[in-house]
Formats: sequence, C-alpha cells, structure tokens
Amino acid sequence: MLTRTDTNELQFQGTDVSMSETGQSFFSVRDIHSYYGESYIVQGISLELNEGEILALLGRNGAGKTSTMRTIARVDDPALQRGEIYLNGESLHDKKAWQAAQLGIQLVPEDRRIIGGLTVEENLVLSQVAEPKGWELERIYEHFPRLAERRTQIGTTLSGGEQQMLAVARALAREVKLLLLDEPYEGLAPVIVQEIESIVRQIKELGITTIIVEQNAVAALKLADKAVIVDMGEVVFSGSAREVLDNEELRNEYLAI
Repeated sequence: MLTRTDTNELQFQGTDVSMSETGQSFFSVRDIHSYYGESYIVQGISLELNEGEILALLGRNGAGKTSTMRTIARVDDPALQRGEIYLNGESLHDKKAWQAAQLGIQLVPEDRRIIGGLTVEENLVLSQVAEPKGWELERIYEHFPRLAERRTQIGTTLSGGEQQMLAVARALAREVKLLLLDEPYEGLAPVIVQEIESIVRQIKELGITTIIVEQNAVAALKLADKAVIVDMGEVVFSGSAREVLDNEELRNEYLAI
C-alpha cells in the first residue's frame, strides 16, 4: 500500500498477490501508481496482454503514456509506489531496470539513446555484452539490411529513420519478451514511417509482444490488437484497436483525431 513517512517521502510496500489473482495473461499491469518526486503522474493504470499481441498506448501529450512505459521498464523515474507488474509469471514491480531487462523487458526510448562515437555494429555488439543475448548480428542484418550497409558508420550520424532502426535492432539484440516502443515515428518523414511500420509488422509476425506509445494514433491502431487510452494518468478506455478506429467520438475527445 501507499504510505507517507514523517519525512514526507513516499514508500512502496508490496502486497502479497498470487499469480491466480493476477490472471493468466502473458503480461499484466495491476493498478500502478508512479511519482516524479511529489508529482503524481501514473494514477492507477492497469492493462493486460497475451503473448504476441500489440497494444497501442494512446493519449494526448502529458497524459502519462511515457511515464507508464518507464514504470513498466523499471527505470528510476518515475518511482513506482504501488501496484504490481508481471511478465510471464515473473514479478517486475520489485525489480530494478537491469533486472527487468534480464527478464526480457526492452525499452526503445523516444530519444533512441544511440551511443556516440561507436559504429552501428559496435552499438549492437555492446548491447550483447550482458546476458541473455537475443538475435545474432547476421539475423539483425537480415531484417535490417540498411543497417548492414551502414555497419561501419558512426551510429549518431545516421538519419533519423536509420537511428530508429538501430534502436529497435539493439533491443532485439537482447533477449526480448516485451518490446516497449516510445514514439517510434517521431520526427520521421512519411516514407520512413512506412519502413518502421514494416519492421513492427515483422516483429508482430515473429510473435514478439509489443506496446507502442505513439502520437500518430491511427498508424499505431492499424498495427495493434488492443488499445488503451490514458488521460491525466488514468485509463479512460481499454478495448480493441478496431473499437477506437471505429469510434469517432472517442478519438475526438481523447486523441483529437
């Protein structure tokens, strides 16, 4: 439960929840609450995914989408103060980011985090220093032929679309059970967006469970099986992606599309 100490700091006290209570979903988030300092950002979000499904996590700017993804990935900010997260029967709410990564949570952040001074291939190799490893380089280059062409080029000198490909490839170079894509189309030309969409379709065909946060809601919904819309840190809709595409009133109210 959520408690406040005498020093006005929030502390997380985990609840003893059995897997039978969390359901049988491959991935589940149960009533998570996260804070940046005293700022209450993620306010009781829950969601579930079956293995191989794609979820579009949508909402206006500032709705809490990225904060939810960061909470799932167990980064330090925002700090999870209450709630449970499970992946394939393993609890994540009591893990650090590096432990979540070892269990198969791979976050591709909006800023891509390409390491400066390293080539494309060095970025990929570095991601495999720690176990468990994912795709071998040959498989990565097979699915990302443009990266094969640029393998000796400094990663930060790639185009925006190529850097996005490298960020996704770097995640796949680790063992991945849940891929978190934060704004994969941000700042990209339409023709490059189509290439990234093609990559996400390949990921889906490979059965990789994925959550996409994307301002281009229609593009994300066309790829997704499920959709969750958040507003002010709370879930205001949870259902199929098709329901959102077919509901103009819902889109106008929460997505402005």
